[in-house]
Amino acid sequence: MESGRAVLLIADIGGYTEYMSTHRMSLAHAEVNTARMLDKMIDAAPGFDLIEIEGDAAFLSRQAADDDTDAAVDDILDAALAMHRAFHLERRYVAANLCPCNGCKGAADLKLKFVAHVGDVAIQSIRDRVKLVGIDVILVHRLLKNPVGIPEYVLLSEELYRTGEDAMRGPVHEVEPELEGFGPVHAYFVDVGDLDGSAEPLPAPSLGGRLGRTFAAAGRGLPYMVGLKEYRAAASAG
Repeated sequence: MESGRAVLLIADIGGYTEYMSTHRMSLAHAEVNTARMLDKMIDAAPGFDLIEIEGDAAFLSRQAADDDTDAAVDDILDAALAMHRAFHLERRYVAANLCPCNGCKGAADLKLKFVAHVGDVAIQSIRDRVKLVGIDVILVHRLLKNPVGIPEYVLLSEELYRTGEDAMRGPVHEVEPELEGFGPVHAYFVDVGDLDGSAEPLPAPSLGGRLGRTFAAAGRGLPYMVGLKEYRAAASAG
């Protein structure tokens, strides 16, 4: 087992629990659509390594250097912006496809939030799979349960925020969540919408893209409907 310092980032889909309908076809399509959205998000953050898909969330990290100050926060905000845009573009395509089930149309209600931290981790490699463990890994996951009152945001732990205050963009707000096993902690968040006001509007879904997502939901969802594949379990309530 190796150890080191890492920047930890979780991108969590909000509204996932309600989205995963109990109707068999809707549930199958929701599973396929969620996988597509997660794939697009992960591809949009090439500077981070995917550690694990945790139901409705992607857990990513990158190595942190001892002198990693503003760069860590800047990288997180850039990654969050890119992942947020990729998620919403794919979400729009899913919601605009030609299938009327809740697993497709319900995608329009999904949101995306981020939590991030920097700390010490132990790296486990088991059968070619890398897993991060340690108290800082627990902390970043606990930060998902917080009192932030908006649906889409980037929340930074105090330790991470203090390393790169100058790199923050937009109005910064402080919260003090009570975390199990940690007690009250300070954290700082920004509205994703305030990070880059110059971003171009998302393009309207094309007919070809709508047809492609329709056939993808129907074809790739079939193994879930007939029981050949298992549905992912939500790691956290959105």
